[in-house]
Amino acid sequence: MTRRPALRLSTLRSDLPASVVVFLVALPLCVGVAVASGVPAELGLITGIVGGLVTGLMPGSSLQVSGPAAGLTVLVLAAVQEHGLATLGVITAAAGLLQLAMGAARLGRLFRAISVSVVQGMLAGIGLVLIAGQLYALADAKGPADGLGKLAGLPGLAVDVAGSPHALAAAAIGAGTVAVLVLWPRLPAKVRLVPAPLAAVAAATAVTALADLPVARVRVAGLAGVIHLPGAAELAALGTVGVLGTALAFALIASAESLFSAAAVDRLHDGPRTDYDRELLAQGVGNTVCGFLGALPMTAVIVRSAANVQAGARTKASRVLHGLWLLLFAALVPAALTVIPVAALAGVLVHAGAKLVPLRALRPLWRADRGEAVILTVTALAIVATNLLEGVLLGLLLAVLKSAWDTSHLQIAVVTDPADEPVRVTLSGNATFLRLPRLLETLESLAELPADRPVRLDLSGLRHLDHACRSALEQWQERHNRSGRAELVGLPVAAA
Repeated sequence: MTRRPALRLSTLRSDLPASVVVFLVALPLCVGVAVASGVPAELGLITGIVGGLVTGLMPGSSLQVSGPAAGLTVLVLAAVQEHGLATLGVITAAAGLLQLAMGAARLGRLFRAISVSVVQGMLAGIGLVLIAGQLYALADAKGPADGLGKLAGLPGLAVDVAGSPHALAAAAIGAGTVAVLVLWPRLPAKVRLVPAPLAAVAAATAVTALADLPVARVRVAGLAGVIHLPGAAELAALGTVGVLGTALAFALIASAESLFSAAAVDRLHDGPRTDYDRELLAQGVGNTVCGFLGALPMTAVIVRSAANVQAGARTKASRVLHGLWLLLFAALVPAALTVIPVAALAGVLVHAGAKLVPLRALRPLWRADRGEAVILTVTALAIVATNLLEGVLLGLLLAVLKSAWDTSHLQIAVVTDPADEPVRVTLSGNATFLRLPRLLETLESLAELPADRPVRLDLSGLRHLDHACRSALEQWQERHNRSGRAELVGLPVAAA
C-alpha cells in the first residue's frame, strides 16, 4: 500500500518537467502550423490541447505526443482554399471517423507494410512544398497556390525582397530564426535545456520589438471566437466527391504519419511498445473532436514525441499535462502571441521542412538500391508537381511494380550440345507476365535451329507460373509442333 503513492510521486517528478518541455516545443509549432495552413493561430492551439487532454488520455502509445503537424500543412491549406474554412471541421471529423473504423477493423498494423521509400518520398515532397511556401511567408509575401508555381516564383521573390525594406526586415527575422535553429544543437548542454523552437522564436520576437521592425505579426482573437461547430450546410458538403476525397486523404496520411512516428518513438525508449490499433483509435477520437470544434487535423508528431522521451517522461501524464499548459496559456495570456512575427514562425517551418528532406540518406540509398531511390525521388517530385494524394498514390504504384519485378526472377538456360540430342531449355524461378518478353525472345530464337530437331522445355524448377506465361508457352508449343517437335515437361496442372 505504501509503494504505489511513492511510485506515482516519482513518476510525476519525471513527467511534470517533461510536460513543460513539450509545451515549450509545441507552442510555436502549433501556432506556426496554423498560420502556414491559412487558418487562425488559435485553431492550432485547440488541436494541440485536444491532442494532450483527449488523445493523451487514451491507450496506444504512452509517450508520443499529438497535435497539428507540418506534414499536413500543404493538404490543409489546399482544403481551406478549395472548400473554405467552415468545411475544414467536417473534413477533419470525417477523417477521424474513418480512423476509428480502421482501428476497429484492426488495420493499424497494415500501415507498417507501406514502402519506406514511399513514406520518405512523401515527407520529402511535403518538405519541399512547405519550404517553398514558407519562403514567401518568411518575407511577408503571398505565394502562388500550387507547388510548381511556388518554386517557379522564387527568383521573382528574391528580386522583390531585395527592393523592399519591409520584405528585407521580415526576411532577416526569418533567416535569423533558421540560423538559431541550425546552430542550437552545437551550443553547450546547459543552453540547450531551452527548446530550440522556443529560443529561436523568442529571440526573433525580442529583436522585432526592440528594433520596432515593420513586419507582420500573429493575429489572435481568443479560443471562443474561432470555435465553429459544423452546421447543416457543412455537413451537406460531405455528399460531394471532393470533400470525401479530402477526408480520405486526411485519414490515410494522418494515420500513416502517426503510426510511423509511433514506430520511431518505440525505438527511443525501453517502455511498453505501441498497440497500433489502439493508437489508430486514439487518433480517430482526437480528430473527431477537433473536427467538431472546427480545428486543424492532428497526427502524432515525432518532434514533440522525441522531446518528451528525451526530457525523461515515463507515462502518458506528461503529454496530458502539456495539453493543460497549452489550454492555460491560450485562455490566460493569448495576447502574448500577438508580438510574435510571422516571419519567425515561417523560419521554424522552413527548418522543419528541411528536416523532412532526406538528402543525406539519398546517396547511400542510391548505392544500395537504385529502384528505391527512384521511388523516393519520383514520389517527392510528383507531390510538388501535383498534390499530396496523387503523389503518394504514384509512389505506392511504383513500389508495387518494383516489388513485383524483384520477386519475378526467372532463370532461362538453353543447352544445344550435343547436336544429336534435343535442345534442352530449363526454366526456374517465377514466370510472370513481367518476364514474358524475355521468355518469348528466347523461345523465338530457337527457330534458327533445324526444323527436325526436338526441343524439350523443363518447367519443373518453376515456383510460380502465371496465366500469361502458361498461355504463351502452350501457344508456342502448338506453333512449333507444326514444323517440328516441342515437349513441355513439368507443366503445373491448371487450376479448375
